[in-house]
Amino acid sequence: MVRKTILHMDLDTFFVSCERLLDSRLNNRPVLIGGTSDRGVVAACSYEARVYGIHSAMPMKMARLLCPGAVVIRGDSGTYSKFSDMVTEIVKERAPVFEKSSIDEFYVDITGMDRFVQTSYLWSRELREKILKETHLPISFGLSTSKTVSKVGTGEAKPNNHIEIPEGNEMPFLAPLSIKKIPMVGDKTYHKLRSMGVEKIRTVQEMPVELMERVLGKNGTVIWKKAQGIDNTPVVAWSERKSISSERTFEKDTTDVIKLRSLLVAMAENLCYQLRNGNKLTACVTVKIRYSDFQTYTKQKRIPYTSLDHTLIAVVLDLFEKMYERRVLIRLIGVCFSYLVGGTYQIRLFEDSEKLIKLYQAMDLVRNRYGQSAVKRAIGMGATTIGGMNPFNGQTPIIPAH
Repeated sequence: MVRKTILHMDLDTFFVSCERLLDSRLNNRPVLIGGTSDRGVVAACSYEARVYGIHSAMPMKMARLLCPGAVVIRGDSGTYSKFSDMVTEIVKERAPVFEKSSIDEFYVDITGMDRFVQTSYLWSRELREKILKETHLPISFGLSTSKTVSKVGTGEAKPNNHIEIPEGNEMPFLAPLSIKKIPMVGDKTYHKLRSMGVEKIRTVQEMPVELMERVLGKNGTVIWKKAQGIDNTPVVAWSERKSISSERTFEKDTTDVIKLRSLLVAMAENLCYQLRNGNKLTACVTVKIRYSDFQTYTKQKRIPYTSLDHTLIAVVLDLFEKMYERRVLIRLIGVCFSYLVGGTYQIRLFEDSEKLIKLYQAMDLVRNRYGQSAVKRAIGMGATTIGGMNPFNGQTPIIPAH
């Protein structure tokens, strides 16, 4: 059987790296990205912040206590998506088959590449160097015979480095590492294994697979195989995402309907810009509400393909009015556009005009040059204070709602 050659690539502290490209003053400083209120969580942090024990998913309040001098940034998903797309295009141009498993992580199946290049490892290094040169984003990779070993290898290579685990060296490479390094070993599984005296992967390698299955069920067998370096999971050819969404959790639960509507408009307008910027159209709108008792409701509507603000905002507000019936405190609201397809402005006969299309094009030109918040509707201005949040920064021109 032909052994696979799998490359795993991961952009180092991706959100932080993007922010540092935009503002060099953040270099070598502890940086936290995520919700800026006390109820927010850390979405990403720099290596300088990790020294203080900070990690992703940690409450922002705790992170600030651990590192009072950290720079806290809300972050911009649109900016990160653009940088991610740049890397994706480079990988897409050179890789025979690749899987984009997250915004900053890639698997590439380069099995058989040695017949066409000097070595797979050299080819991988050249790909990494091209990404570094063209995007200036630090990236690490691991190269081995499986997804699991390559992913673990990337983690060991970080920051901004690379490693190859040759065929036959998988088990010796994994053996001295903590069992937490095995993908799918979460906190609960880790504590269960630690209670059995299992700390290193070597111990799992030496255990009978039947014992692992008895303790952890079917997951025990999977973890045991991964510890042996056995993982036949294929690289699934990447396809573009089929939805985009935006959610906001309020610092203080609210029933201020006027401001809720304003925030929904602002969210929908931002998503519409992302659609047009990516040459996408949507055919399904979903609105989500989570109340203070954590009961969550969603409502969606299928529509003709479009990417225009006035059409989609009207649908969003209509869904919200039909769904918001409990009149109790709201904790979270969200908007999602799905059933995405490639396409550009679609003019609806008798409803849209060439003048209106040109207005959207002009607005998008301003946003592309000065940022997503450079132009917004007056109705969305009410979102600037809801729940203690301020999603818009600075003074911006106002475009009245249609």
